Amino acid sequence: MSLYLEAEALLQLALAAILSMLIGLNRERMGKSAGIRTHMMVGMGACLFTSLSLHGFLDADPSRVASSVVTGIGFLGAGVIVKRHGDIHDLTTAASIWMAAAIGMAVGVGALLLASGATVLAWVTLEILRHITKDQDGDSVIAEEHLG
Repeated sequence: MSLYLEAEALLQLALAAILSMLIGLNRERMGKSAGIRTHMMVGMGACLFTSLSLHGFLDADPSRVASSVVTGIGFLGAGVIVKRHGDIHDLTTAASIWMAAAIGMAVGVGALLLASGATVLAWVTLEILRHITKDQDGDSVIAEEHLG
């Protein structure tokens, strides 16, 4: 990789960290096990893997790395999901980790507008819609008091 591409990748990593942090901030405020640092690491890792697959291994198929990132993040997200008293908890947090990875990948391929827009939509989903749909843990279930 040229120094120019490495400098560009570093800027992409910084952007992926910031965008992922915005998602992690919500999870941190909700007291979830995966918060700001986890989301930032996921977003940056996905960004770095994506950038390396595009620029570091020129003879390789970058889609193979992308599919591996998606699989790995699914495994990480599954570790966040908890079953307590017969109820499933933290599905929203697992989904937000998956979203942070997707945002990191978008930054890694240079789709900065898409990554920024996806972050805004994820933040609206987590922050604004939780007032409409939530259970005792803040995970998405339509709350009875909002149904009328």
